[in-house]
Amino acid sequence: MPIPLDFFISALVTLLVIVDPVAMAPTYVALTHGLPKEARRSVAIRAPIIAAAILIGAALAGHPLLTALGISLPAFRIAGGLLLFSIASEMVFGLRVQRQSKDAEQAVEEHVRNVATFPLAFPLLAGPGAITATVLLAGQTTRQPLRLVGLLVVIVLVALACFCAFLVATRISRFLGVTGNIVLERLLGVILAALAVQYVIDGVTAVFTG
Repeated sequence: MPIPLDFFISALVTLLVIVDPVAMAPTYVALTHGLPKEARRSVAIRAPIIAAAILIGAALAGHPLLTALGISLPAFRIAGGLLLFSIASEMVFGLRVQRQSKDAEQAVEEHVRNVATFPLAFPLLAGPGAITATVLLAGQTTRQPLRLVGLLVVIVLVALACFCAFLVATRISRFLGVTGNIVLERLLGVILAALAVQYVIDGVTAVFTG
């Protein structure tokens, strides 16, 4: 039995929009500025792997953890949707880039030894929004192992997308330019806002339908 295509596409779009590999390219360039070519490539490989490991852990253990804490999935859907909407608002109004740049600058100033782990893998790639979305998506895989497999495949694909974006980060940043990066972030923010609203609607509906 194949993986449900609708769920696979929905999960892929959701995580791609939230993680936003293309928009992360300029941040990667800034964080690895001045490093040797081999060191930059090492960061480009390690950061997506670490981020994928975090998201896979959220997919496998997130829902059982919520159950142990007595938190219902509809409640988490509503809370997660509100959090995603907050992130979407930051993207639409241009606040997300400012916050990410601040995190990156702070990491450089403090001479963080491994920028692949912090702040690139966490919280820039596998941040609160991505983790929340992963847990919400994992909640839709209950008693459906093929859906869970599909979600894990999606996480790996998103990590590969990040790796590819980092490899061509300098070209992407130059090609898009300041205006292109701004427009792209605004468009992705609107899409994410719509997905967030849908999460809240699903959560509220689940509450009232019992």
